[in-house]
Amino acid sequence: MIYPEAITSTAELEELLALPPAGLVDMMRRIDGDIMILGVAGKMGVSMAHQAVEAIRAAGVEKKVYGVARFSNPADREKLESYGVETIACDLMDRQAVAALPRVRNIIFMAGRKFGTGGSEEQTWAMNILVPANVAEHFSASRIVAFSTGCVYPIADIKSCGCNESVTPEPVGEYSQSCLGRERIFQYYSNKNGTPVLLFRLNYSVDLRYGVLHDIAMNIKEGRPVDNTVGYFNVIWQGDATAAALRSLELCESPCAVLNVTGPETASVEKCALAMGKIMGKEVAFKGETGTRGYLNDASRMCRLFGYPRVSLEQLVIWQAQWLASGGVSIGKPTHFEVNDGKF
Repeated sequence: MIYPEAITSTAELEELLALPPAGLVDMMRRIDGDIMILGVAGKMGVSMAHQAVEAIRAAGVEKKVYGVARFSNPADREKLESYGVETIACDLMDRQAVAALPRVRNIIFMAGRKFGTGGSEEQTWAMNILVPANVAEHFSASRIVAFSTGCVYPIADIKSCGCNESVTPEPVGEYSQSCLGRERIFQYYSNKNGTPVLLFRLNYSVDLRYGVLHDIAMNIKEGRPVDNTVGYFNVIWQGDATAAALRSLELCESPCAVLNVTGPETASVEKCALAMGKIMGKEVAFKGETGTRGYLNDASRMCRLFGYPRVSLEQLVIWQAQWLASGGVSIGKPTHFEVNDGKF
């Protein structure tokens, strides 16, 4: 696949995000059963469902893709159905409602709560602990890829290669602690029922409408200094992250498997900001002393399994700067990548 030099519209962006890699198409021919994405209405779920449908069509096989969410925004449901996704409205906090869902062989669990944890911690814990219990009980005979986060790991130093899957979790703050709690619930039910599960530790996915690079570029565009307190980060193109999640269905095990998912490079806030500022024709200012510690994860196992991400960091930097410079839309969900004290 040869990607364009610039992405000029939301329609083009969504089409590129949904492109399935050859490895995903091949998997659709091998794996048995339909696919259900729980929490599909989030910022990654809609394009993941679209990508799954495209991969199934390219594979020439018969499978359904179900998308489950509350669908507080009807437009998300309409878009999914236009792609060929069968949607089901369901509050995953409602145990009886979850019990009424069809028992599908392959589950992608994306539901969770992050933003606004401060001041409503009980809501975060309920969403990140009770919902996984409802799901793991009902889908005990399914394969489950459960989205998690690299924030369950300890803060890493730039001198390291980041945390790999063998590093013991040491979450900082209530959000990260609740995410480890989510993992523990899936581990419990995997051990209890023999459910094959993979814990999908992602940080950070980027789409030109949100993400670490978007947040840096927006500061540049609006003339604000870029926070360099957390000076380094990892990112992966959302289309590569969603493909990795779907392909991880073949990696589910009992006891739970674990996979780090992110870009292979350790990116510098300063270097990325200066490169984007040059493309945007903007001066770049920084605030804070350059930090050398952050959520840095080693995704070498992912690269061995699935290959190098299709979209490089260099390409992402170029696309992001061009997108905002030309008036591309944002979804208004900051990543808070500059936070490493757990208070998101």
